Amino acid sequence: MDSLSVPRRMWSLFEPVHAVTYFAPHSAAIFEAAGLRGFWRRYFAGRAAPLGAVGPAPVIAAFFGFAPAMVSRAFPDVWTRITPQAALEARTAGARAALDELRSGADVTEAADLLSTAARAVDLPGRVLAASYAALPEPAHPVERLWHAATVLREHRGDGHVAALLTAGVDGCESLVWRVALEGGDLRASMQSARGWTDDEWLAAAERLRGRGWVAADGSATAAGREAYEKVETLTDELAAPPWRHLGDEATRRCAQLLEPLAASAWSVVPADNPIPLRPSTA
Repeated sequence: MDSLSVPRRMWSLFEPVHAVTYFAPHSAAIFEAAGLRGFWRRYFAGRAAPLGAVGPAPVIAAFFGFAPAMVSRAFPDVWTRITPQAALEARTAGARAALDELRSGADVTEAADLLSTAARAVDLPGRVLAASYAALPEPAHPVERLWHAATVLREHRGDGHVAALLTAGVDGCESLVWRVALEGGDLRASMQSARGWTDDEWLAAAERLRGRGWVAADGSATAAGREAYEKVETLTDELAAPPWRHLGDEATRRCAQLLEPLAASAWSVVPADNPIPLRPSTA
């Protein structure tokens, strides 16, 4: 792993470990036992829980890519169905149950120790979601500690990605239209619906991107659009690099080695066509 690819490579390993909370049957069952049904209710309540019983505005700001109308339907209604503390407990318990099964009995203590060392080194100014998770007590159980560290690191990278998009002058809807243009295929149907944008909002965002020369008339990304997106990804990597510099090259390589089989197992419960949308990384 060269110095630039390290953050992206590590993200490709800890992100699927984190994502079991959204897709593993154990996670859904534990949330339902706590009184919360529905994928997006679990997603919003679980992810926003460290912020407390907030209304829609902080979530619109922190989650970035979701349509304000969709977020406003979820908050504060979701807190009438589950408390933030209960959501945190359900999320952690579900992740532990899922990862306990996926790790097939393998000892994850060393991986948890290394990933937690990296997570403790995240820089917090401007990183609202990362800071909210970093402020939670670090779990004692190795599997829970591993998942907690993966979550701190993925929110740290996500906060930085939002900063990179804002630096590029891109709003939430534009970021999704841009990604669809880059990836092609029929991704729009799932992305637009999952994030709650209307056709009018989507088409207006596409028009703004065409005005910048980043999206062609047929909806595909132009060469300029691809170059601009790679600059966003490079800045995201740079902003995500400090924890790995703190961990050091040798320990980071060891952490990657330990995470590889667990990440591969995690992909067995993360659907290929998922609404996050999370895709296997080739970085």
